Amino acid sequence: MGKTIRLLSWNVNGIRAVYNKGFLDWLRAESPEILCLQETKAQPDQLPGPLVQPEGYRTYWRSANRKGYSGVAVFTREQPVNVETSMGEARFDEEGRFLKLEYKDFTLFNVYFPNGKKDQDRLDFKMEFYDAFLKYLERERKKQNRLIFCGDVNTAHNEIDLARPKENEKVSGFLRIERDWIEEVVSRGYVDTFRHAHGDEAQYSWWDLKSRARERNVGWRIDYVFVTKEMLLSVKSAFIMTDVMGSDHCPVGIEFETQ
Repeated sequence: MGKTIRLLSWNVNGIRAVYNKGFLDWLRAESPEILCLQETKAQPDQLPGPLVQPEGYRTYWRSANRKGYSGVAVFTREQPVNVETSMGEARFDEEGRFLKLEYKDFTLFNVYFPNGKKDQDRLDFKMEFYDAFLKYLERERKKQNRLIFCGDVNTAHNEIDLARPKENEKVSGFLRIERDWIEEVVSRGYVDTFRHAHGDEAQYSWWDLKSRARERNVGWRIDYVFVTKEMLLSVKSAFIMTDVMGSDHCPVGIEFETQ
């Protein structure tokens, strides 16, 4: 038997903001083996030392070229065999949305997928990013079939994944073309771990701050952990940590066993 790994993924909507709300205390209390963060909105040189090098963790960062925007990070107890920060296309890489960590037993992708709400150009960019990422993933799968990808996908898959589906059918994040991409991901043999574990249970991972939607639980489930079907038997649990505050998103996660 291998060891059990607890992996958490959280869009923090600004790492400096959650740092000031007790992030390191939360990290120490939860103590995951791996923590994937999205929307860090910072370069490592802008951050205090304890955040860049928290006790017991190695950290890897991919920041956007533009300051205060986007960005991903991974905190990991075990040193990966290899780390990559590029999907191979400059227009995607400059936004700091992608980290790939290869471990002995599996490969992890931490991804902050684009938001398409601003205008048609950003929706087009989002769909092009989606397609490029899936192609990248499929190439990687030929080398190693134990893959995990997690992060803020910025799309609710089905009606059960948001509180008000009918009102949002024409809103980016629940457009048919965006949902069809998730369908394509699933059809290729990637498993939405939360939905697999919890059937028709409705839980959300993002709430609009402006309308105080969290108090009324009018939310969306747009944060995911997917695994390849070859890895599914290793997954022991999948969950959404709706009681964790500090961002407009809450963490999602899985526990799985290495081989």
